[in-house]
Amino acid sequence: MEQVDLRRYEATGVLGIGADYEARAAIERETGRQVVLKRPAPQTLRHRLHDGIEARTDRLLQGYQEVGHTIPTIVPIVGYTERANHDAYFGETLGQTYRVIVEERASGIPLMGDLKARFRGVPIGVGQNLFALFPLIQPATTLPFVIHQQLLDLEEAFFQAGYVLLDLRPHNVFYEPATGRITVIDCGALADAHGVVTRRGVRPPDIHDFYLEMLKFYTTPQLPPVQASGYREPYGVRPVVNFEGELDQMAQHFRAVANSRVQEAALTIIAQVRQRAYTTFQDFRHDLTAYLEAVHSMHQTLPNLAEVRQAWLEALHWLRADDWQRYRFSPETELAGLAL
Repeated sequence: MEQVDLRRYEATGVLGIGADYEARAAIERETGRQVVLKRPAPQTLRHRLHDGIEARTDRLLQGYQEVGHTIPTIVPIVGYTERANHDAYFGETLGQTYRVIVEERASGIPLMGDLKARFRGVPIGVGQNLFALFPLIQPATTLPFVIHQQLLDLEEAFFQAGYVLLDLRPHNVFYEPATGRITVIDCGALADAHGVVTRRGVRPPDIHDFYLEMLKFYTTPQLPPVQASGYREPYGVRPVVNFEGELDQMAQHFRAVANSRVQEAALTIIAQVRQRAYTTFQDFRHDLTAYLEAVHSMHQTLPNLAEVRQAWLEALHWLRADDWQRYRFSPETELAGLAL
């Protein structure tokens, strides 16, 4: 990771714009390497609201330099620019100074597509539903719920280094169906794992906030859809607003699950997270793995398994549409092993 000059890269198009960042595809002029240029979203620059995003960028670079570069599921950062006015490069007149991060371009598809694509009819939740929540079919070399295990491995590495990584929502996770490999593209939401409660009683984020995110974004009390349309929309992807409130809602929904093994496993985790009672990372991993094994068993013994698998395969076919081709994703290769 080094300081770079943007003139080394030719921008080729916008990949997506979130609340904080814009991501543009680019090519390194000399080598042809595909990269992503990440900068504060233009709307925040236009209204001079990007100071907090710049602080997040600084934390991202610090965390990557300390530990992120050793984690294979973190997208490699090639470099970063100085904090400067980049209007000339982007053809704008925003008049603001900011830093641009240059990352390798992740392979695969995001588990959640760009929100704006929803208005074009794109099923933006298909990745999260097919591969994270209801992985009914996977290649012979891929274990069920492989996404969860990789997210746990990633978080544990940061936690051992003294950090808690948050905001691991599906739009920040790319997935390669053929290999089951994930790549996380945003590690800017880093907190100190050993923060202390302030005099006003404000509790800083701790590892239990990550545990809550895993429950909110990567578990569901719902059964697999019986129609492909049930795979279109993302699930639970709004940011966590209220710790207790989120857990209350989860507990209410899981109490209605008919499978007693799944219900008990989920409610056990929810109770431990609510009390912030997990004393080791491995304890949470053990309980989450037990829950996922119960869910896998439930899925494989559904009386209508053939019907839900057919719906799954119909939804999988959506990934052959043109909109997904703007990513580093070949449906012919990536989807070849996903068949009955």
